[in-house]
Amino acid sequence: MASPEFHALVAKMRSRPRQLDQTIEQARAGMVATSQAFPPSPDAVFERVEANGVRAEWVKVPGSGQSPVILYFHGGGYCIGSAETHRDLVSRLCTVTGGRALSVDYRLAPENPFPAAVDDGVAAYRWLRSQGVPAKSIAVAGDSAGGGLALATLLALKEAGDALPAGGVCISPVTDHMKEGESMRTKIDLDPMVHPTSSTAYSRRYLGGADPKAPLASPLYADLRGLPPLLILVGTWEVLLDDSTRFAAKAKESGVPVELEVWEEMIHIWPYFAKAIPEGRQAIDRMGVFIKKHAGASSPA
Repeated sequence: MASPEFHALVAKMRSRPRQLDQTIEQARAGMVATSQAFPPSPDAVFERVEANGVRAEWVKVPGSGQSPVILYFHGGGYCIGSAETHRDLVSRLCTVTGGRALSVDYRLAPENPFPAAVDDGVAAYRWLRSQGVPAKSIAVAGDSAGGGLALATLLALKEAGDALPAGGVCISPVTDHMKEGESMRTKIDLDPMVHPTSSTAYSRRYLGGADPKAPLASPLYADLRGLPPLLILVGTWEVLLDDSTRFAAKAKESGVPVELEVWEEMIHIWPYFAKAIPEGRQAIDRMGVFIKKHAGASSPA
């Protein structure tokens, strides 16, 4: 049974009319406004850096050690959002892991379509390695489109022969730009955040004419063999539910150590709302356990 706080949050979301025809500028402004309701703890520290030419920021909290290092990709349909809009979520991950994070401001579509974001993910990872951070101390993570980008970054690194991170964590990831999951049709009335119409529009902007089944755009269609351990969290009230369940099934068939957690009643990227709902805090704790297990045992760089 979901908490009263969760049901209050969902009721508030459902009281607002769906806006399926927003401009990118309106959507970006809306994301900023939403993030202002979930500010980070005042003791979190954010330091802007250039990571091989990619804008990013170090995120640290009191007690942050040198490892683990979380390479984080924010959500927003590959078109909106920023490291700044996700500061509360990322700083909470630093708190539960005792580590630090590099939160990436990858280039956004439609101005910079696929594969710009993937190129930025790879560049940011290689910058971390150039700073002396061992691959075994790094966990790649992201939510929604950022979850898909985390997976695509792992795939691109594997293809290039780079030493892979210790693991990956995805919250409600986008893995299929074909939108062929059954949940895209069956969960419309349950999902207060994502609608197939707007989701498809974001995908078209991101792809910019590229093949929606391109493996680095839609990881569901990639060769997943050789990926590191993965944790995928998704809610039963998401139209993107099947993006997670189908990807996890294929990863498992490919020999990837994957843990899929389907949370009853939860909505898209519910850990983002951790300040308001206990389920969000519980999910972040779960991610922290996974990250510490796989990336937290290394000695400091």
